[in-house]
Amino acid sequence: MTAVLAAVAGLLLTWTGPASGARAADPPPTATTVGDLTGFAAHGAEYDLTAGAARIRVDFVRDDTVRIRLAPDGTFTDPTGTDIVLPQGPPPHTSWHRDGDTYRMRTAKVTLLAHAHPLRFELRRADGAVLWSEAKGLTWDGGQTTQTLRRGATEQFYGAGMQNGRGDTSHRDHTVQVGVDYDWNDGGHPNSVPFYLSSAGYGVFRDTYAPGTYAFTDPVTTTEQENRFDAYYFAGDNAKQVIGAYTALTGRPFLPPLYGLEVGDSDCYLHNANRGERHTLDALKVADGYLANDMPLGWMLVNDGYGCGYENLPQTARGLRQRGAQLGMWTQDGLATLAQQVKDGQRVAKLDVAWVGDGYKFALDGCKAAYQGIEDNSDARGFTWAPESWSGAQRCGVQWSGDQSGGWDYIRWQIPTYAGATMSGLAYTTGDIDGIFGGSPQTYTRDLEWKSFLPTVMSMDGWAPSDKQPFRYGEPYTSVNRRYLKLKEALLPYLYTYAEEAHRTGVGPVRPLALEYPGDPVAAGDAAKYEFLSGQDFLVAPVYQDSDRRDGIYLPKGTWTDYWSGRVYRGPVTVDGYSAPLDTLPLFVRAGAAIPMWQGIRSYRDHTPGSTLTWDVYPQGESSFTLYEDDGVTRQHRTGAYARQRVDVRAPRAGSGDVTVAVGASTGHYQGKAAARGYELTVHTGSAPAGVTVAGRPVPRAADRAAYQAAERGWWYDPADRQGVVHVKTGTRSTGSAFTVRLRGTSALGGRRPGAVPAVTAPDGQQVTAGTPGPVAVQVAAGSRPTPPATVSLTAPHGWTVSAARTTGRLTPGTARRLTFTVTPPRDAPPGESVLTATVVTGGTTVTQCFAVTALPPPPDGDTWASDMVWLRQTNGWGPPERDRSNGESGASDGHPLTLRGTVHAKGIGAHADSDIAVNLGGRCISFTAEVGIDDETAGHGDVTFTVTADGRPVWTSPALTEASATVPVDVALTGARVADLRIDRVGTSNSGDHGDWAAARFHCRPAG
Repeated sequence: MTAVLAAVAGLLLTWTGPASGARAADPPPTATTVGDLTGFAAHGAEYDLTAGAARIRVDFVRDDTVRIRLAPDGTFTDPTGTDIVLPQGPPPHTSWHRDGDTYRMRTAKVTLLAHAHPLRFELRRADGAVLWSEAKGLTWDGGQTTQTLRRGATEQFYGAGMQNGRGDTSHRDHTVQVGVDYDWNDGGHPNSVPFYLSSAGYGVFRDTYAPGTYAFTDPVTTTEQENRFDAYYFAGDNAKQVIGAYTALTGRPFLPPLYGLEVGDSDCYLHNANRGERHTLDALKVADGYLANDMPLGWMLVNDGYGCGYENLPQTARGLRQRGAQLGMWTQDGLATLAQQVKDGQRVAKLDVAWVGDGYKFALDGCKAAYQGIEDNSDARGFTWAPESWSGAQRCGVQWSGDQSGGWDYIRWQIPTYAGATMSGLAYTTGDIDGIFGGSPQTYTRDLEWKSFLPTVMSMDGWAPSDKQPFRYGEPYTSVNRRYLKLKEALLPYLYTYAEEAHRTGVGPVRPLALEYPGDPVAAGDAAKYEFLSGQDFLVAPVYQDSDRRDGIYLPKGTWTDYWSGRVYRGPVTVDGYSAPLDTLPLFVRAGAAIPMWQGIRSYRDHTPGSTLTWDVYPQGESSFTLYEDDGVTRQHRTGAYARQRVDVRAPRAGSGDVTVAVGASTGHYQGKAAARGYELTVHTGSAPAGVTVAGRPVPRAADRAAYQAAERGWWYDPADRQGVVHVKTGTRSTGSAFTVRLRGTSALGGRRPGAVPAVTAPDGQQVTAGTPGPVAVQVAAGSRPTPPATVSLTAPHGWTVSAARTTGRLTPGTARRLTFTVTPPRDAPPGESVLTATVVTGGTTVTQCFAVTALPPPPDGDTWASDMVWLRQTNGWGPPERDRSNGESGASDGHPLTLRGTVHAKGIGAHADSDIAVNLGGRCISFTAEVGIDDETAGHGDVTFTVTADGRPVWTSPALTEASATVPVDVALTGARVADLRIDRVGTSNSGDHGDWAAARFHCRPAG
């Protein structure tokens, strides 16, 4: 826990928090509500109103934006000055007239009504539709001001910045806090923004540094802790327009360099309490590890640790550039040395203890200063990271959710966090891969998978007990991590295009479903909470539990296809039982998508001007995508040095027909732009075309994959690739000329006969024992059309044996056939998840489905200590669980002798809540005994419960135990149980000091035979 305490101590030294307000003994202040309108004066686009001593000023900033300010004492103040709101140019034309007791102030797009008795405001569109209406007038009590709005019957609310654990679904009926709270876990709000938007077509930005409370109840009350009111209101036809109006006022998100969209790595390399003596140049050895493991690396922070410092900075920067990465620095020592560091090669600034300024403006000041410091001293784009920011920081930095401990729950609550932040104009939000503490190989890989679809991400190593680079855990984790990092790399042109869209419109790449499907009530609710869209075309549903299945995946209206298997789904639909072995992120593509890719690269630098550009096409109806390109590094795009290229796809809505892909000319210029390049298309048709033409001329069909790969031009249909993909090479073509690729006599996504392709699934929880033949089942289900007889085969990892292929016979719609294979793992098969693949060939179509089977070690042979057994899985709240030692600190085997109430135990397991250790019993054990309690080393801390489960069912749970509790004996029957779990759970919200011991833990079992 030493590292945690050090981190917290560092924060306390830099921030003392906002004023605590009135003392408990003080009487509550008396609230005042604005009274009758007593004066009205117009000055162009500015209107001055009075209500007794209070003054109200209305300014129309643009046709769609109006500002309302209230000064209770008659004197206007402006604490944010020019910090947040950017110059907006000349105001719009406005007019006004009085209608009885109501003053109507209007632009071409909105009308603001001021009802005089008492003064209440109402905003309407030009056509008279109400956007919002005050239920009562503005209220103040000397310490805070509140606006109270009527709530619509179905009105939904989003925004308020980064709200950890929520935000991608509606805030309706919830209260959110807006303000820096240094709570970086679920429920915190580290990167707050005093802005929210409504499905009624408006948004509100409170121009303040004061913290606030927004209650989206009935009525809606939004309160800021200051005795003034200052709010901008934006009108739009949809949420994207409202976000655009807000970011036009406070600044568009910056456009990162391409290396900023690659994975980053951070650690302390000048001395390190967790690593021993090291030097800054040792960072190059870690960068070499990325190269040796064929993994992308965009940048490295080399001084990330309190008191770390640095040396040999120019040499380190040169060495990193030679390895395809850029130098980043943590601003531990402030910004005074930034200029020289940038001259020495720094291109990334992570803000932390160098925050400057008072109150909530400190993060914005630091962000702007670091961003500008990079640009003032190099030709690079400013690129900063900050964990505590405010409105306006989107124009200069990435916001990450702070320092957390990795684990399954960490994955769960981060999913809605980043998608929700997009609704506040935060385009680049993220979290460290598997946190900076805790975690496991499994959670690291699962976390990396979905974060590969965020624009920005990094792995932090210095706080963990051992290095957390994506190649540290060995197989199968290294291969899976490589696969997703290289997929992220291949998708750089897609993600970079969406980054430019964010820079142009304010709408970030990571999107809640409600943003793209605003009329879908399911998208606004909890059913869609743990999924998001990456751009418009990818729907990502991360696995956030220790499971090889994912339930509750909501696919909205339209056609979607599984990125890995090609299975087609018709939305809206909820997908349960999705097979998701460790290497499979549930990932779906929207029909109509045309996705630009750079295939086969490790770094953006590998894509040279003449390199092939791939278009991954999912044809259905008419669709398009416009690719954005520039030099990816410098600021020349700001003066027009960029290019765009549009691709239009035309296909049948369903079934048979031609597919055309019209590749437009690339318009615009930038340094290094390719005059010509090759194009490759992968078109997901599910059926072979009769022929393919490029620019009206036929191209030859390749006989097989090898012939296609060897050809400069040609096409090839692969029926085994995701239910059928047409691959086309165009040869080298001028980027200044348009051309069309036509696939004759093929079909839209889903094949010529939609619904004819069978679905392949496998039952949950299948297990086989090492060295022993066992049954593994596969199910083939017909779609909406009859399925011809199918041949089903099963493949398994090397060294496993599988029985021969089977046939299904003809399947009618609504029917299924379950086939059972005999599978034998080798005797030395590693315990845990192994991936098998079912292949179904029917009617010229090949369907594949991967699924997980658990390989079990042999069951106990007689009585066995739990610490001597092979563990099927192990999760732990702090570091690894330890065998025959206490949990200790965060490293392996750094615990002490197991000690409970002064008694030392030679055998047992030392763990830390929240932990779960599973073992295979194979039905052979009769009972389990142990002595449990909190280890004496915690010195008065800890509050836990212990639980034993048999085949997922709790069979014994202890009372809540503290360090002062007597130890509790365990003697629980387990007759017939196949798998037992030993769990330790926290009792309170914190797991600090929860070191629990399973002392003398022993399974009492029958001997083999």
